[in-house]
Amino acid sequence: MERAEDVPLYGRDPLLRALVPRLTGLKYDERSRTAREFQHDLPVVLLTGRHGMGRSAVLRELAAHYRGRLPLAHIRIAPAGAAAFSSAGVPASQPGGTDADGHVTTDLTGLLTELARQLAPSYRRPFPVLLPGLFAVSSWDPGDGAERDAVCLRLARLLIACRMADAPEQDVRRAWAAAVEARLGPLGPRAPDAPGGGAASVSRALHGEYAHRHRAGAERDWYRARFPQLPPGTDPLALLGDWYHQGGDYRRAVERTLVAALRHDVAGAYGRLQRWNREPWPLVLLDDVHLPAGRRFLDLLLEHRATPESPEREELVVVATRLGEPPGNDPGPLRRELPDLVRPCGWERRGTAPSAGLLTVPLTPLSRDDVLPLLEAGSAGAPLHPYLASALHSLTGGHPAATAMLCSAVRAATRAGLAVAPRDLLELPAPDGRPVAEALLERLLPDRRQRDRLTLLSLARDSAAAEALASRLRLEGPEQLPANAVTDYLEQQHWQRLTPPESPLVTDPLLQRLLVHEARRLSPGPDDSRGWQEIHRFLQNHHAQRGDEGEADALRHMLAAGGVETVVASLAEEFQSEQDERGAGHWLRCLRYAATAPTPPERDWQDDRLRIALGAHDGRYIHLDDTERCVNRLLHALWYLSEPHTEPDPDTCTAIEQELAYLSLRHPSWRVALGQAARRWPAAARDKRPLPVPGQ
Repeated sequence: MERAEDVPLYGRDPLLRALVPRLTGLKYDERSRTAREFQHDLPVVLLTGRHGMGRSAVLRELAAHYRGRLPLAHIRIAPAGAAAFSSAGVPASQPGGTDADGHVTTDLTGLLTELARQLAPSYRRPFPVLLPGLFAVSSWDPGDGAERDAVCLRLARLLIACRMADAPEQDVRRAWAAAVEARLGPLGPRAPDAPGGGAASVSRALHGEYAHRHRAGAERDWYRARFPQLPPGTDPLALLGDWYHQGGDYRRAVERTLVAALRHDVAGAYGRLQRWNREPWPLVLLDDVHLPAGRRFLDLLLEHRATPESPEREELVVVATRLGEPPGNDPGPLRRELPDLVRPCGWERRGTAPSAGLLTVPLTPLSRDDVLPLLEAGSAGAPLHPYLASALHSLTGGHPAATAMLCSAVRAATRAGLAVAPRDLLELPAPDGRPVAEALLERLLPDRRQRDRLTLLSLARDSAAAEALASRLRLEGPEQLPANAVTDYLEQQHWQRLTPPESPLVTDPLLQRLLVHEARRLSPGPDDSRGWQEIHRFLQNHHAQRGDEGEADALRHMLAAGGVETVVASLAEEFQSEQDERGAGHWLRCLRYAATAPTPPERDWQDDRLRIALGAHDGRYIHLDDTERCVNRLLHALWYLSEPHTEPDPDTCTAIEQELAYLSLRHPSWRVALGQAARRWPAAARDKRPLPVPGQ
């Protein structure tokens, strides 16, 4: 979950200032109307993105600008079973009942109740049909006083918002709890004859008390029309509660009916006068609809809107967020990028599939140009390193939350008079004193157990290597194999989709960098079995057993463990002994991949890569021949430039060109391949692009 103050909204203006005003009919930051793009059929806008991409921040920004100007509901969906209310009847996330991310709900009934409560004050006669339906399905487990108080408080707030009660909410809660308990008294705590047991008895008592206090009107006829098979005299609302507690298909029919009641009441709140005056449409902001309650509500709303014979045409503007990406094999939704939203997006319903009512908008990373203003905002003291903004963007990939946290750490350091170099970014302190990389990783991967596993297993190449490492480190648990458990966790958290066995466990570059950095920082020492060097030596031996297929991985782990001389000797020997023309591609791939090795912990290794690459330390290597010294310089140059935070300075790129050109002249059958690499690799290194290998 994101915090508004540390997730920047750069690049979101097309959504905030263009699309949403065209949906609601009200400008974003002016008290004036604007032309609507959609008249009688509205799309549901679904914002998608990974953790930290600013989904919640966008909704908070919309809520802050539109609250009080049009009917608005801002709701955050919580996982099923989470405590939306404390035992005192107050949302558990915030003392006093105010939640910074919108009010929390965990099930569909709670979501509909909260929607009605937040929208009701804007309507003259709020929710005459939905309200009795919500009372008819609400309940608690008889004998559970805390749950009873929470449900009664939720209903009390709803009654007060609908102007059907005017006492303090706690007084209304106590009065309703006492009245329902009195009705339950003669029935006993379980009423086994009632469908659904004790909870159904509570629902009947709640509905009975509501009908006693607020005489039934047209809403009973509306519900009866939904159940035309009922015998005369049967109360449709009592049946609604019974069906709800029977579950399965019965509950699905009730939920469909309640969503239809919501649409009916919203449509009825906009008569000819409101339409003639171009009253702004109500705005519903739903956070985390990938969770069951949100997914269920959206499915039902889209299903209703897709029904050609549906009598309701409510104008609810729904902007929802979803963690991850929408299913890629569904042709129904229309996808638009953020820049496309500046002008009319061209959405119109195509077909009758419910998903055709979706307009999906992926929240994209920040651009390189967005980073510099964030670094400069509020900073003072030491001047910034000229490459710091580019290094930060390369490190984070423009991830908004990571960018914001690192920029905040840089600003704090410069205000303290410190000079921050690109290589220092992940070592800066967070506000609580911890390294900022640790704080960021905890935010992106909140499960401590899986995070600790991933910190070690992320050093492995693939699932097979990770399982071998897990066995070596004796990582055990009650569930399945550790490598499968962590990939399942990453998939559940929408960091990646199905992870092939041959691919890295962690496919997100930012997450991988943070995990490797933590593994390096927490390494206990060179002689410990869980230390950096021992882990990489084990992985190097694991891949060496695969022969030529595992050579590149073995060299990479050898370099990560600090065995530079061994890697140089291996590459130089293969260069001098291999004569097959096709071997050039294999050699270049091994060189390229080995040079992506993470560096050893600083306490065990001194970083002289740049000076070695430029020949400043050639005196150390007089025991090597010319080819070996050339390979040594080339490897160090590529290793240095592989870091996301390093500046691709012209001298290092020129050194790569010269070393490859030199080697091309020393090998009769590899001359063409090495010559192509000498021309293409320096340009790719300057642009921080992957180094191309001839034939790929």
